Amino acid sequence: MKNWKKWLQGMIAAGIGAAANGLAAIGVKPDVFNLQDGFGDLVKMCVVAAIVAVAAYLKKHPLPED
Repeated sequence: MKNWKKWLQGMIAAGIGAAANGLAAIGVKPDVFNLQDGFGDLVKMCVVAAIVAVAAYLKKHPLPED
């Protein structure tokens, strides 16, 4: 069970970290990615970044064995 908890925490951390990096787009291109008109685009970018990071985590750390 300990391995599962560590594995799940790592996967969640990868997703949160990637989504946070997606927020950096506000500083790079604030006219497109912002919290008003570009909020939908910002959310899409954060979600895609999180999915890619979680997929990379799963490739490196597949399901733990009991």
